[in-house]
Amino acid sequence: METNKLFYADCRLAQFSAVVVDCAETKQGFEVELDQTAFYPEGGGQAADRGTLNGIEVLHVHEDGERVLHRLAQPLAVGEAAAGVVDYAHRFDLMQQHTGEHIVSGIINKRYGWHNVGFHMGVQSITIDFDGIIPPEDLPELERLANEAIYRNIPLHIWTPSPEELPDVAYRTKRALPWPVRIVQVPGFDSCACCGIHVERTGEIGLIKLFSCVRFRSGSRIEMLCGRRCFDFLSRSHEQNKLVSAAFSAKLLETGEAAAKMNELLESQKHRIGQLETQIFAARAGRCAGRGDSLLLCEGLDSVGVRKLADLTAESCGGTAAVFSENTDGSFSYCLIRRDGDLRSFNKEMTATLQGRGGGKPECQMGSVRSDRESILKHFVSFYIPE
Repeated sequence: METNKLFYADCRLAQFSAVVVDCAETKQGFEVELDQTAFYPEGGGQAADRGTLNGIEVLHVHEDGERVLHRLAQPLAVGEAAAGVVDYAHRFDLMQQHTGEHIVSGIINKRYGWHNVGFHMGVQSITIDFDGIIPPEDLPELERLANEAIYRNIPLHIWTPSPEELPDVAYRTKRALPWPVRIVQVPGFDSCACCGIHVERTGEIGLIKLFSCVRFRSGSRIEMLCGRRCFDFLSRSHEQNKLVSAAFSAKLLETGEAAAKMNELLESQKHRIGQLETQIFAARAGRCAGRGDSLLLCEGLDSVGVRKLADLTAESCGGTAAVFSENTDGSFSYCLIRRDGDLRSFNKEMTATLQGRGGGKPECQMGSVRSDRESILKHFVSFYIPE
């Protein structure tokens, strides 16, 4: 039985009455078929509507041929009257995103000749994939044109041409489609074959923002947002930028420049700290000069610092250099280095004794241990330990 699809006649319809014509139990729940429905089923990149039937949550909506099936956790009796309530806020969000996608795809098709070959509505953003390269530097102009369509508040023209009319209707498609073909037009911006639901006028979209354009497979992928979802995202972004502005003591429109200057300062300080660290490491390693096997205990060094100090110490002491640095959780990171030596057996024995793990090249072993300072000193009792 073909389901009467009320959402095509009235995209704003949020409450309706119907009769249950079938209810089948599946592994996912109960698939309920109605004689008519305002619930849009998932398809064409657009998610299904949400809502309830007789107060029971509709978990999913999909098509099976001309039938629209509603998945519920509980059954409805065949012949029972069903009161449907569509989550219109969710529906309107999807219509804003979908109609905005049409406008952007139409503009790109006219400008470059590329086709939309993929469309996905995610929770955070929507993406459109195209079969050709779109220069990222063109994004601001494409965004301006898309929002121009919104400012004009253009009424959409949606209809199914007759078999005789269809050959004369110009619409965006990658291949010839058999009749019937539902056409969605945004006059002046797009004409496309589409089975989705859309706003009635472009002004209802409110806003279109293009965030990025990157190479994807052999074409391009655009990330974007429309409408209320876009407004909410930009509002949150603004609040974050206010925090950045306060942190940098910079105006809201100058935070990028302030961040760049801070990065330059941090890089300069990082270079200076690196120089000072090298001097300190060289001095500590120098205290082990000619002493043979040597142990150094430190605090707060990262793995790079531990390796660097061990390397300088091995060069200075002429034997095995063992450097341990205590971490905030009480564990110790370590590095063992011996020029032209094989420390794998030594490291295996040490980690077994000191409850650790590690590995690396024969002449350089790195890892961590869970033992305390006294246990490390006891294990390396034969090593020189500078004061």
